[in-house]
Amino acid sequence: MIAVDDLIDLVRTYNPKTDEDMLRAAYAYGRDMHEGQVRHSGEPYFSHPVAVAAVLAEQRLDDATIVTALLHDTIEDTRASYASVTEKFGREVADLVDGVTKLTNLQLSSSETKQAENFRKLFMAMSRDLRVILVKLADRLHNMRTIKAMRPDKQVQKARETMDIFAPLAGRMGMQWMREELEDLAFRVINPDARASIMRRFITLQRESGDVIDRITGDMRKELRKVGITAEVLGRAKKPYSIWRKMQEKEMGFSRLSDIYGFRIVTETEADCYAVLGAIHQRWRAVPGRFKDYISQPKSNGYRSIHTTVSGRDGKRVEVQIRTRQMHDVAETGVAAHWSYRDGVRTENPFAVDPAKWINSLTEQFDAEEDHEDFLEAVKLEMYADQVFCFTPKGDVVKLPRGATPIDFAYAIHTRIGNACVGAKIDGMRVPLWTRVKNGQSVEVIIADGQTPQATWLDIATTGKAKSAIRRALRELDRGRFIKLGRELARSAFEHVGKRATDKALEAAARTLRIGGANELLARMGSAELTGREVLNAVYPDLIPAEGDEVSRDRAVIGLEADQHFDRAHCCQPLPGERIVGITYRGRGVVLHAIDCAGLAAFEDQPNRWVDLQWHAGTHEAAYNVSLDVTIGNDAGVMGRICTLIGERNANISNLTFLDRKPDFYRLLVEVELRDAEQLHSVISTLEAESDVAEVVRHRDLAQGAAATRTER
Repeated sequence: MIAVDDLIDLVRTYNPKTDEDMLRAAYAYGRDMHEGQVRHSGEPYFSHPVAVAAVLAEQRLDDATIVTALLHDTIEDTRASYASVTEKFGREVADLVDGVTKLTNLQLSSSETKQAENFRKLFMAMSRDLRVILVKLADRLHNMRTIKAMRPDKQVQKARETMDIFAPLAGRMGMQWMREELEDLAFRVINPDARASIMRRFITLQRESGDVIDRITGDMRKELRKVGITAEVLGRAKKPYSIWRKMQEKEMGFSRLSDIYGFRIVTETEADCYAVLGAIHQRWRAVPGRFKDYISQPKSNGYRSIHTTVSGRDGKRVEVQIRTRQMHDVAETGVAAHWSYRDGVRTENPFAVDPAKWINSLTEQFDAEEDHEDFLEAVKLEMYADQVFCFTPKGDVVKLPRGATPIDFAYAIHTRIGNACVGAKIDGMRVPLWTRVKNGQSVEVIIADGQTPQATWLDIATTGKAKSAIRRALRELDRGRFIKLGRELARSAFEHVGKRATDKALEAAARTLRIGGANELLARMGSAELTGREVLNAVYPDLIPAEGDEVSRDRAVIGLEADQHFDRAHCCQPLPGERIVGITYRGRGVVLHAIDCAGLAAFEDQPNRWVDLQWHAGTHEAAYNVSLDVTIGNDAGVMGRICTLIGERNANISNLTFLDRKPDFYRLLVEVELRDAEQLHSVISTLEAESDVAEVVRHRDLAQGAAATRTER
C-alpha cells in the first residue's frame, strides 16, 4: 500500500501548493473507517482507495478529487456518513463522495428498462460534477487490475460491464489510455486464449524482425532533424484488444494486419505539426483514405491531433499521430484536463473542453427520450460514436458518427429539415439516402413541402436523434389509427385477467412505464411498441400468468380463452419469439398473425376481432412450419450439404419444392419445422454462410393468406 508521504510527494510534483494537511487527514480518516476490512486478495481494504487516489494523481487532478478517491467507499461501506464527511472535509468533497456512492449502487448490467433508468442517473451525476465519473473510472481501473482475486463468474460479469460501459465512457471523455487499458484488462478475462495468441505472435514477430519501434522512431527523428524541427517521437505496439478488434472488423489474420504499431510526434507549435506532416509524407508514402485532421476539426471532447498512416520500413504500415504538447495533455486526460494542475495552479489549456458544455451536448438529445429502449439506443450510439465531419453548402461543419447517412445529416441540422427530406447531394452528385457520408464531404439536403418520414428511414438512420425524431413523426402520422387499435388490444388484454382497461388504469400504467399519458400508451400498443402483457405488468404484476420452461403447443399462446384454439396464418407463419396479434373467427378460434403482416390490413375496420396475444416464454416444441426461399448453385453435393446444415441446427425438413431450375442454379421452397424465431435465425445464418448458397429469404405468401381468409369467412 502506498504510504501517505509517497502519495503527497506524487501530488506535489504537479501541485506544490497542495493542501498537505487535508490529504493527511483524509488518508487517516479513510484508514480508520476501513480498519479491519480486507479485499478478496486478503490485502487491507484501504489499499484500494489509496491506489485509486494514485491513479488520479497521475492525471494531475485537484486536491478535492484526490481526497474523494481516498474516501469514496466510506459512506457506503463504513460507519462514516455524509454529515461527518461534510464536517471534516467540506461540502464539495462530501457531494463528490456521495455521488460516487450512488454510482456504485447502480446495476448498469441489469435488465434493459432498469439499465436505461440507471444510465439516466449516471448522466445526471455527470452533469452535476464530472469528477464523480473520473473517480468511478479510476475505481474500476484498479478493480480490473486486481480482478484475479474475484470469483470466476464475478470476473466475467465485471469484465463485460467494463467492456460495454466503462471503457467506451472513458473513450468518449477523451481518456484514450484508460479506455485501452480497461479494454485490454477485460479482454484478458473474456477471451484469454485470443489475447495469449496475439501476445505469442507479437513475440514471434519481434524475434523475426527485431525492434521495429526503435528503428522507425530513429528514422523519424532523423527526418525531423533534417528540417530543423524539435519534437518528441514516441512509438508503441497497439494493445492486444485493439489488434483483435481490427482482426474481427477487417476479417483478416494477424499476419495480414499491417498497422499494429502506432507513433506519436509531439511538437511545440501548431505550425510545427503541419511541418512534421510534410516531412513524414515526403519521406514515406501516405496510405490513401487514412488521413484525418482533428486540429482544424476537433472532436467534441476537445481532442486535437493529425492522424496519418504511411508505408514505413519494408512496406509495413504505421499510424502516426502529430500534436502539440497542450494537445497531447488533452489527448491523454481528455475532459479531465479541465481540473489538472501544473506548478501549483490550474492548467490553462486552451484545448481543454469546458465539462459543463461537453456534458450538456452529450445529454441534450437524451432528455427528449421518454422510451427506455430509445434512450438506451441513443446512449449507446453516442458512447460508441467515432465522428466524421461534413459540411453544409454554406461551409458550416456538422459532426456525425461514423456510418451516418444524409438522413442523419438532415436531422442534425433541424428536425423540420429531416422530416421534409426527399433526397441529397454529396459533393454536388445526387446520391441515395442510404449512402454513408465520409470525412470532408459537402452534403446538400433536398426538401419538399408535404413530405413526411418513411418507416424505412429507421433502418437507414444511425444517430439516436434521427431515429427518435422519425419514430415521433411516424407515431403522430398514425396516431389516431394506433390509439383506436391500442384501445381494443388493451381492453382484450385486461379482460383476460378479469380487469377493465379504464382511463385511470391506463394512466397508472403510463406513469410506471414513463410514457406521457394514456393516449401515448395506447398509440404505442397499436404500433406494436408495447404489448398488452407489458402494460398489464405495469399495473397488475401479480395477475400475470407464470411462465414455465417447457412449452407444449396446446399452451404455447398466452391470452386465449379457455375454450379457444389457435392456428397460424398461412401468409406470415409467425413463430414463438415474434410479436403476434390474433384475429377471431366464429367457430374457428383465433388465427395468429405476425404484428407486421400485410394481411392484417384486411381487418383494420374490424377492431372487435383483434386479440392481444403473445407467445409463452420458454422452450417450444419444434412444431411450427416456416417456408424458406433458397437459391443454390447447381453443383454435385450442394443439395446434400444444405439438408445436412439444416439438420445440424436441429431443424427438420418437412417438404421441399423446386420453384426454378436453371443450368447454373436451383431455386427451392424448403419447409422447415422449427421451435422459435431464434432457431429460424440460426438456420438462415448457417445457410447464408455456405458458399454455394446465393440467397436465403423467409417466404411470405400474402396471396395464400388472403385465400385462406376468404375461405374461413
